[in-house]
Amino acid sequence: MRRPLMAANWKMHKAAGETRAFFEKFKPLVERADHCDIVIAPPFTSLAAAAEAARGSNISLAAQDMHWEKKGAFTGEVAPGMIRDAGCEYVIVGHSERRNFFYETDDSVSRKLAAALDAGLTPIVCVGEKLEEREAGATELVLTRQFFGAFSALTASQFSRIILAYEPVWAIGTGRTATPQMAADAHRLLRKLSDERFGTEVAHNLRILYGGSVKPDNIKGLMAQTEIDGGLVGGASLDPDSFAAIVNF
Repeated sequence: MRRPLMAANWKMHKAAGETRAFFEKFKPLVERADHCDIVIAPPFTSLAAAAEAARGSNISLAAQDMHWEKKGAFTGEVAPGMIRDAGCEYVIVGHSERRNFFYETDDSVSRKLAAALDAGLTPIVCVGEKLEEREAGATELVLTRQFFGAFSALTASQFSRIILAYEPVWAIGTGRTATPQMAADAHRLLRKLSDERFGTEVAHNLRILYGGSVKPDNIKGLMAQTEIDGGLVGGASLDPDSFAAIVNF
């Protein structure tokens, strides 16, 4: 059985002091949560504070992005090894906001996740369609393109080390949420593509998270779907009580 994972993506929120305050309140709320993995992705500038605050707990850290090179003249970028050194075990790759605002492509996603795997990080790789694509009936086409664009160069062994996150772009930060059935349908497609490309066992063990206005009041319905293995949580993860309620679904 796949172990659930709840990941918090704080985006551009919480300086170091706010990060320490969050962990102080959050840790006691989830210290007995042994039913799932817990991951928090603070901004880069708060990773040191988060690593210190999470030490000895059941909470792992993720970076929100990374460059695919180990080092070099890339002003403003952060290398995979730097992320590991900061205390991260995971990294988010290809989030829709990176694709939309910073023009990331399926090719750059592929390069980043390969570099993450090489550095011993677990990539949480995001895919998802825009509203106009869903309304045009192109959801399957978009997910298939993103899937093969990001993963076609991987071996089955490499692919078995990633986590997928389905995040319909139209549901991120909008208050709109895909129904549990809509989310499960997309997850089922992604698992089918994984089966076809990497084999049944790898596909069966693949964890696929749902991201898109995940909240305490809809997490139970989402997690009731056998295809959904956890959540990639945005705004609702900024409050310790709210994210704890999601973790303790």
